[in-house]
Amino acid sequence: MATVATQTPSPVTGPTLVAGARAARTTIYLKLLMALSGLFFVGFVLTHMYGNLKAFAGHDAFNAYAEHIRTLGTPFLPYSGALWIMRVLLIASLVVHVACAAALWRRAKQARTVRYQVKKHTGAIFASRLMRWGGVTILLFVIWHLLNFTIGKVNVQGGPTNDPYNLLVDTFDTWWLTLIYLVAMAMLGAHLHHGTWSAFQTLGLTGTARARTRAKRLAFVLAFVVTVGFSIVPIFVLAGVISK
Repeated sequence: MATVATQTPSPVTGPTLVAGARAARTTIYLKLLMALSGLFFVGFVLTHMYGNLKAFAGHDAFNAYAEHIRTLGTPFLPYSGALWIMRVLLIASLVVHVACAAALWRRAKQARTVRYQVKKHTGAIFASRLMRWGGVTILLFVIWHLLNFTIGKVNVQGGPTNDPYNLLVDTFDTWWLTLIYLVAMAMLGAHLHHGTWSAFQTLGLTGTARARTRAKRLAFVLAFVVTVGFSIVPIFVLAGVISK
């Protein structure tokens, strides 16, 4: 009697990951974190710009706004409590944004093990380089800005530092500080223009031609408004329009 050979069924296994899929998911996750932290900064920048423009209303209005920020949330929060919560959130977002940018840059560098023989200086490459070095410039400026107006309150003219309006006027009445500020604002505008467009892409908001056009326009308008909005205060201080 012939024996019937039985075949042991092979164990059912789950689908295997495609090579590089996990790395791709991590890259998307890093880009998503960069986009969200960047959009948080956009909200802060617009609020900060609104506060700066109070300088056109004069000494008392500007200082009243500065005091309002410090008393926000009282008596549930201590004096300057809301301001410190905002600072902590900003620092945390800054750390996340910079860390994600560094990780993505490192991944891109590792993925290209062989340098290009011929480098084509396309607009995308220029924008990427501008984002990288512009981000470094903005980071250094933020550190100085905090030392100048918040943490250290440095008055280069030797005047008092306990009056926000007078400190602002003394700072921007110094031509080289105004020049540094204007360069930083130009870099901020360029960073916002490309960064906002990249954030829309990462969040899946550029799926159609109409959506891409709107995203590009919004990115340009945002960058233009922020650059001009921040720049006119130091320019008008240096011109003597805003003064003590």
